[in-house]
Amino acid sequence: MIKHITFLFLFLITFQVNSQVIYEPFQSSKLGETRDIKIQLPRNYNPEEKVDYPLIIVLDGDYLFEPVTGNVDYQSYWGEMPKCIVVGVNQSTTREKDFHYDDEQFFPAQDGADFFEFLGMELVPYIESKYSVSNFRIVIGHDLSANFINYYLFKDQPMYRAFVLFSPDFAPEMKTRLQQRLTTLDIDTFYYLSTADNDISSLKKNIVETDTVLKVLENPKLHYRFDNFTDADHYSMVGLGIPKALNQIFELYKPISMREYNDKVLTFEGSPYEYLVKKYKDIEFFYGFEKKVVENDFKAIAAASNKKNDLESLKELSKLAKKEYPDSMISSYYLGMYYEKDNNLKKALQYYNSGLLLEPSEFIDKDILLDKIYAIKDQQ
Repeated sequence: MIKHITFLFLFLITFQVNSQVIYEPFQSSKLGETRDIKIQLPRNYNPEEKVDYPLIIVLDGDYLFEPVTGNVDYQSYWGEMPKCIVVGVNQSTTREKDFHYDDEQFFPAQDGADFFEFLGMELVPYIESKYSVSNFRIVIGHDLSANFINYYLFKDQPMYRAFVLFSPDFAPEMKTRLQQRLTTLDIDTFYYLSTADNDISSLKKNIVETDTVLKVLENPKLHYRFDNFTDADHYSMVGLGIPKALNQIFELYKPISMREYNDKVLTFEGSPYEYLVKKYKDIEFFYGFEKKVVENDFKAIAAASNKKNDLESLKELSKLAKKEYPDSMISSYYLGMYYEKDNNLKKALQYYNSGLLLEPSEFIDKDILLDKIYAIKDQQ
């Protein structure tokens, strides 16, 4: 536990050094008052670029915002998830009234109903009008706020695609309502739920009972994960749960891992190149934005193509590399590999040589190309 917390602390320091948070007051007509919000934009954010970023709304922003933004900044830096725009809502003095629900229907009422509309009808539209955000939205909460975010599930068209609940203080009947609603979802939705060994006992009991109901639901559109953390309590579990939740939500987005390579790429019925095309189409379909093909995935598909002796995949890979990285050595390298595998050493040498005039990439540099060139010349 100490190692996890220390690691979180260290990269939060890095995050604060490399990033800046926008603090601004937000005048709400729904609430009849001003609320303080925090906005974290991606590194090197450029409004002129045609890039849409997922939007993450963090309730209880007074203490949840910084751990979330630290994790987002860290994981997106390594390509494990996309860059995101994160918005936190400070609620230290208003959370009781913000999350109020009535004693009969157990749905937001009075101040709680106003806060529900503030998020959906004011805050999110404001962020969308000012920044480049996609339709893929995530909402995150803890205890009272974790219960509250469930209410957005009960709209005909939920405004969020991913719900992250840390130790929710469930309202009465919520378990039954979630069972019914999550069964009928017709759009891919991510639902993350967590508790801990030393969580508040009354909360943990309801959470574990809810997990028992939700984990057996048979809805292919529901992507559900539950964590019960050992050696953690109501507060420390949040530091452990944030990366777990983000990993679940953006599992498809991640670069091809060794496990994915062995379990999916090599066993795919089509060609390795067709697997790559499908993966990136699925990413666009799930998240609502295009992802540029990362070099790690070129490397994985090339390895699979070689293993399967699929020359066409290598050729198509080189074409895609030319489109995605026109100034890089990548395309020349894989086209040279294609001709080398096809025993056309003259052509292979031509493309390896042409790559020397281009920019090196993460995995391919002049030394690698020269090794290929010398090896071919030794064969001639």
